[in-house]
Amino acid sequence: MGSSVRELAGATPATRDRYVDLLRVASLGAVVLGHWLMAAVTPDGVGNLLAVVPALQPLTWLLQVMPVFFFVGGFSHALSYRSLLRKRPEGAEGPEGPERQGSEGPEGPERQGSEGPEGPERQGSEGSVYSAFLRARLQRLLRPTMVFVLVWGAAALLVQLLGGGGGLTGVTLRMVTQPLWFIGIYLAMVAFTPPLLKLHERYGWGAFAGLAGAAVAVDVLRFAAEVPYVEFLNFAFVWLAVHQLGFLRADGRIHLRRAALLAGGGLVTATALVAFGPYPLSMVGMPGEKVSNMAPPTLALLCHGLWLVGAVELLRAPAARLLERPRVWRTVVAANGVAMTAFLWHLTAMFGVYGAMLALDVELPAPASAAWWAQVPLRIALAAALTAGLVAAFRTFERPVAAAPGATGATGAGPLAALGATLCLLGVLGLSMVGFGGLLDGRTALLIAIPVSAPAAVAMTLGGWLLVERAGRGTGVRAGVQRP
Repeated sequence: MGSSVRELAGATPATRDRYVDLLRVASLGAVVLGHWLMAAVTPDGVGNLLAVVPALQPLTWLLQVMPVFFFVGGFSHALSYRSLLRKRPEGAEGPEGPERQGSEGPEGPERQGSEGPEGPERQGSEGSVYSAFLRARLQRLLRPTMVFVLVWGAAALLVQLLGGGGGLTGVTLRMVTQPLWFIGIYLAMVAFTPPLLKLHERYGWGAFAGLAGAAVAVDVLRFAAEVPYVEFLNFAFVWLAVHQLGFLRADGRIHLRRAALLAGGGLVTATALVAFGPYPLSMVGMPGEKVSNMAPPTLALLCHGLWLVGAVELLRAPAARLLERPRVWRTVVAANGVAMTAFLWHLTAMFGVYGAMLALDVELPAPASAAWWAQVPLRIALAAALTAGLVAAFRTFERPVAAAPGATGATGAGPLAALGATLCLLGVLGLSMVGFGGLLDGRTALLIAIPVSAPAAVAMTLGGWLLVERAGRGTGVRAGVQRP
């Protein structure tokens, strides 16, 4: 791997925005570290360190960095979709080159003008371009995800056939799929990119303001008017508003002054909402809390996202200088090549470490005790080592797949791809909720008021993926290899 990483890093165009790649790796890394640190595992189950020590909840204002990842996603999706609209099949790039490790297309993030898809450069119907775009993105998301799901599904079935599934094993089977909610939300962002990009090109900051305003309205209806179920709309409005900021960055419309306004305004508003409103301090979900800032997302979480986006943009210049160092850039390139695999398997590694400790009769101290804190560095080091081993085993499924150009787009390719993406979204979200515990007992979880079992969720995801593949292969547009 070392030589290929060196070649990829060395071939990086000077105009590439390397900071985007760093943000992607850093945000996923912060989530992984947060999960390892906050898990309070005992022989009786798994708790949350933030519930044991509420004074640590302000740390979530630093460790809850998923808004940064979704912001980067918006930036990448804008570039990728516009590239597909511009390029003829014979002119599109393949998977070779340093873009394998980044999210941008062959042009790279250096193409940050506000040029839209209009004009004679449009090739093929929008439906064919849309299906090619979805196919490219879903391959990079769902190939490693479905391997993870199928491996864990087989393991869960075997465990339960052998009469296991209690204790820490049962907890693991239920919880190991929970991070898949992130994949589901990201799939929604991919699916909504074309229409939201059109709104951005027409209204600019107004499109972002519309989504943010909708999030405000939802919380007003939720807390002031007590309208039932309306809060679930903010799964879309809050995260898509953050995603929309990525479009603005792609067009160079978040300069230093606006970044400072986002950071300062977002932080002040989030602080005021928590201090005087119905919002909790923690920016991640807490067990037993009446209101969560995460599920569903709240206006406070949106403001938290604004201050994070503003803060990382203020750091762009010094970080860019650091990334000019060859060794630093090679590290980022290497990490980007395995980031999704590491994210998928990091909880497996964590539970594996705790399971080994219990099997070896190593004492698990009471969470937040002095002995527990003393054990933290060792547990994290072991979890990191085991994650590295899992990455070595499964990283091949995260590698790019060459997208061969096909015939001209089939009629109805766009709607077929949209249907497939919807099924994938529902399937992945359903699996994140139900887990693999109670697989043989028909355990279900409610997904938008509909009970979903693990086998049904897997079937929806696979079926949706097949539809997207069928629609995407029929296009006359070659999708450059993209990273989520």
